Order: sequence, then C-alpha cells, then structure tokens
Amino acid sequence: MKITRQIMVICILGAFLLAGTGCGRSRGAGSGAEKQIAYYVDPMNPANLSDHPGKAPCGMDMVPVYVGDKNAQGIRIDPAMIQNIGVMTAEVKKQNLKREIRTSGTVALNESKVYTLSTKFMGWAEKLHVSYTGERVVQGQPLLDIYSPELVSTQEEYLQARRYADALPPDASAEALRGARELVESARARLLNWDIPDSEIRTLTARGTVQKTMTLRSPDKGVVLEKMVESGKQVEPGMVLYRIADLSMVWVMADIYERDLSWVQTGQQTQIELSALPGKLFKGRVAYLSPVLDPTAKTAQARIEVSNTPDLQLKPGMFATVRIISPAALDVVAIPEQAVIHSGDRNIAVIALPNGYFTPREVQLGVAGGGYVQVLQGVTVGEKIVTSAQFLIDSESNLKNAVQLLGAGHSPDNSTGAEPTAQPATHEQRGNGSMPGMEGEK
Repeated sequence: MKITRQIMVICILGAFLLAGTGCGRSRGAGSGAEKQIAYYVDPMNPANLSDHPGKAPCGMDMVPVYVGDKNAQGIRIDPAMIQNIGVMTAEVKKQNLKREIRTSGTVALNESKVYTLSTKFMGWAEKLHVSYTGERVVQGQPLLDIYSPELVSTQEEYLQARRYADALPPDASAEALRGARELVESARARLLNWDIPDSEIRTLTARGTVQKTMTLRSPDKGVVLEKMVESGKQVEPGMVLYRIADLSMVWVMADIYERDLSWVQTGQQTQIELSALPGKLFKGRVAYLSPVLDPTAKTAQARIEVSNTPDLQLKPGMFATVRIISPAALDVVAIPEQAVIHSGDRNIAVIALPNGYFTPREVQLGVAGGGYVQVLQGVTVGEKIVTSAQFLIDSESNLKNAVQLLGAGHSPDNSTGAEPTAQPATHEQRGNGSMPGMEGEK
C-alpha cells in the first residue's frame, strides 16, 4: 500500500515517541555488541555536529556520540525513506530581514505645485493667448491681455508723477523734491499691489506711454487644468482665470493599515505600479504620514512623491499598487518560514543531525520578513534544519494531534500492521510498534 505523506509525518513523529519510550532500540544499545557511532560532536560547541571524525574549529578532535548514549539526540530515519518523503534541509544563518508592505493608492496632484491666476482689479479680457484646457505652459508665458480703466489711470498717474519729479530744477526745495518722490512711489506701489510685476513697471517707465492692456503671464510651468475666462468677458476682482498644475512631480496617496504603521517612516523608498501601465515600475519617497487614522477604514494616508515621465504618463486619479520595503531586523538568526510547524501554543522545528538523525525542537520566534522568520531561542547558527516539514502535512488537525502526542509521550498505534493514526495508543499497544525504515535511538 502506498503510504501517503500525511501518514509519513505521523510515522516520523511516532518514531520520536517510540524513541522516548524505549521501543525499537537498535542492536548494540545496552547489549554486549560493539556500539555504533551515531555522529561526532564538537566538544566546545555541541551545536557543531559531523558524520565523520576530524578536527573541530577549536582545534580539538571531534568526539563520537554512540547509539544508545544518554547524550544521543533524536531518531534515525532510513536514507531511502528520507529520499521518498523529499526531506530538504538548510543551514541556519544570520541575515537581514526585510518586511514588504503592499497596499493600494491613488495618483493625486502635488498641491504645492498648483497655481491660480486672478486679478485684484476689474477689467475685460481683450485677448487670450492660452485658450483651452490641457495646454502646457512655461513660466512667464503670456496667458491673456486684460483692459482695465483703473489700471490705465494708475499708469497715467505714475507717468505724470515721474515727469513732474524729472522736471523739478536742481535748486528746488527739499519739500518739493520729497513730495514728487512720494507721488511716484505711491503710484508705483499701487501697481505692485495689483500684482503688476516690476519688470512691467520698468517697461512702462522706459516706454513713457500708457498701454491700454496689460499682459498676465503664467506664474510657473505646468498644465492648464481649468480656464474660467473667455475673450471679451468681464473680469471681477478675485475671479480665478486659470488654474495651472505642475505635473512633473505628483503624489501617490497610499492607505497604510494600522498593523503596518510601525514599519513605515518618512524618507523610505517605495515602488509604484499602475494598473494602466502594467510591468512598469516607478520609484517614490514617503514624504508624509498622516498623524490620524481614518475612523472607518482604520488606515493612515501616506503621501509619496513620484517623479513623472516627460510625457506625463502618471495622471491624477489613476489607481496604483504601492510596495514599501522596510528593514525588519538586522544580523539575526533566521530560518525559512516553511521550516516552522505551528501547533497552536508551540512552534516546532525539526533539526537534521548527521547520519540521518532528526530531532524536534521548540523554537521561540520573532519578526518575519521576506520568507524568513527570526528565531530568538531554539536553534543556533550552523545547525541544519528541515525546510520541507510542513509540506508533508495534509491538514492542520493532524499536525496538532501529532504534536500533542509528541509532547504527551504517547506512541501511535501500529501493533497490528494497520496504517498508524494520530490517536494515542493504549497501554497494551505501547512498546510493540515498529516503523519500517526507522530505528529508534535513545
């Protein structure tokens, strides 16, 4: 009958139990026959084991451990069975663990790069240089020409004050000179208060004549998001004429769940992938993390700055997938997550000893990341650990039963030749079981 993987695991764990109850002792253990060597151990570091004699790293000879000795660990499994059940091992090492956080987000405007153009005086739009939404503009580019009677009269007052001040003779009184300068500065200040740039005032001074219309220019580069003015339309003070956004740098607003908040900090690098641009990755930086949570979703928003492409492929409103890689632990003892058998209250790892010996060991776990989990207690660097253990388990219930049997010191029922189960053996059945291909040692 073909043994299922589930039964194999129960057999392995049962072999541990039989070893603990004295069943299945090998030949030579406690008899007059010559003892068999199970493996060799470093006298200065018990975790350093070998299947052949030699020198330990400390320079001393490796010490043999014999089958049946009180210091011998675990049970031995026949190499053929090890190959049949596909046991894989890995060496315990120190490494850096990283935690990956995946969440969703939305591309948004960079609020610090959004500009509006309005006037502080009444007038009429004479000519539009930018006449449609979506047009890309550069800093200083003309947007529209506006006519305002107030602006024309203020220009005239400024020019007249300049002419009066220039016409005063050198021997004029100090009071007359001071009054002329005050008139010039008063008219100039009024133009500046209307957001007329100083360059336009210098041009007006050099020209010496009043210009009917004043050209309003773009405050910065960007894309025209909104145009609320038409040629010939009256313009009121404070009315928004254009809304312009610089899209060379956009924001991605990502939702960070409460359990991941401790792993996200400002300045961290992120990877952005858009559903509209599959397979293309963008790099970003966390610039801000909200200090409050959304009361409904229990998430905090992270603001990620992302550089746009020259053709502005990142468009506000797009859906994005965000990956944040955060260091979880540095230079710690770690093992693959699949090497841990979770039994509810305990976490167990199977240690691979030389010459086909295996022993279960309880481990205390720390943080996890990148497919590995930190081990606080239970294993040491250099030991070999079974990484395919839990793949041999077909159901969580069978695993829990088997581990409970292991902890209780019971052995599975196999006295009648039937397939073993995860049920405790009776008193009469203990000590009579046998596991094909396994030799219990203790």
